[in-house]
Amino acid sequence: GDLGMALAIMLMFAQLGTTDIAAVNASIGSASTSVATAMGLLLLLGACGKSAQVPLQSWLLDAMEGPTPVSALIHAATMVTAGVYLVVRSNGVFDASETARTAVVVVGLVTLLVGAWIGCAKDDIKKALAGSTMSQIGYMMLAAGLGPAGYAFAIFHLITHGFFKANMFLGAGSVMHAMDDDVDMRHYGALRASLPITFATFALGYLAIIGFPGFSGFFSKDKIIEAAFGYNVWVGLGTLLGAGVTAFYMTRLMMMTFFGEKRWRDEVHPHESPLVMTIPLMVLGAASLLGGALLAGDWIVDWLEPVVGHTEHHELAIPALAMSAIIVAVVAVGATLAYLTYGRRSIADVAPLDAQVRWPVRAGRHELYGNEINEALVVRPVQHTTRTLVFLDGKGIDGFVTGLADRLGEASQALRKPQTGLVRSYALGIFAGATIVLLALLAVTLA
Repeated sequence: GDLGMALAIMLMFAQLGTTDIAAVNASIGSASTSVATAMGLLLLLGACGKSAQVPLQSWLLDAMEGPTPVSALIHAATMVTAGVYLVVRSNGVFDASETARTAVVVVGLVTLLVGAWIGCAKDDIKKALAGSTMSQIGYMMLAAGLGPAGYAFAIFHLITHGFFKANMFLGAGSVMHAMDDDVDMRHYGALRASLPITFATFALGYLAIIGFPGFSGFFSKDKIIEAAFGYNVWVGLGTLLGAGVTAFYMTRLMMMTFFGEKRWRDEVHPHESPLVMTIPLMVLGAASLLGGALLAGDWIVDWLEPVVGHTEHHELAIPALAMSAIIVAVVAVGATLAYLTYGRRSIADVAPLDAQVRWPVRAGRHELYGNEINEALVVRPVQHTTRTLVFLDGKGIDGFVTGLADRLGEASQALRKPQTGLVRSYALGIFAGATIVLLALLAVTLA
């Protein structure tokens, strides 16, 4: 990802003579389409690395080993969404290349579905939320790829997502605090009574992320889905499927954590977190509910217009109200399926083995084998190439230079041996040399 970003910057300077993003957007028209495409794809590569988009997504779930406040601030609300900002801010480059924009849409669509898939299979509460973050940023990235029809909505969802996802990550930290730092949701259950504030604020974030009417996520995600249908019906269906799966895995998380029977160990005594932890939850919970107000009167769209241009509106085949009703219905189906699967049945406190579950669950547990794929396609080939180059350098270039020096050193050592400093040795050498010369002269004379 960083390599792609560096190459994009170099290409900007080489072709346009500047790396100032406003100047690049203004002057990209002077470059050829192929240059704009290369620049856009390299910027997308940098965005994928920064925002955990396929195929550079594996690091985000590994980062969940860090402190939970870091996950809330950096891995949900700020740094991890920087790739989306990069694409939107570089709108001139992507507007100049339809190929680059299409690539952004494809990456966003694949990532939102892959992240949702992973979220359905994880029992670690933070990793389930990390899969959710991948998926939601996929929505933002897809919206950014829609061009003028989606730039403003990508940033709108970035803002609302920062509210409700930071809320839920901090809520997960509150749950972990109550459960002696246990992250396995199979060891939770029935925590709503022990953690009433955490439950209430987490529920606000849950309703926002699934797109419950009136909550912030309802407004921002619905706008992206509508814009996606205006772009292409198959892309729209993909975003609609993602909304249903989002409702499924988030309801699963709620059922496993706050409902059902208690499954924690006897030595664990769940308790509500102190005010220093719950006050931020209340603030973020309120923002999760009220964040949609940014769309009132198209304020967010008008505010971003000087940067992203006028937001285009495609005519939908059905009224916007009907589209919203369809989205809510799909969300309801996803939530209902999760409730029937995890809310009405007992949950084992030990996860079944990989051999005991179906391949979709197994693949989701292993994050669709992202680490293994990167290892096979990138890490190992690079390691083999590096070892080969080191060998060739050591035995070839360095080998020739150091080998020549070694041979000269050996020759020098050999020539030094006769130089003993003893007169008798030199006299013997002179005598032997003179004898050889006399014998040679005698042989020539007799011949």
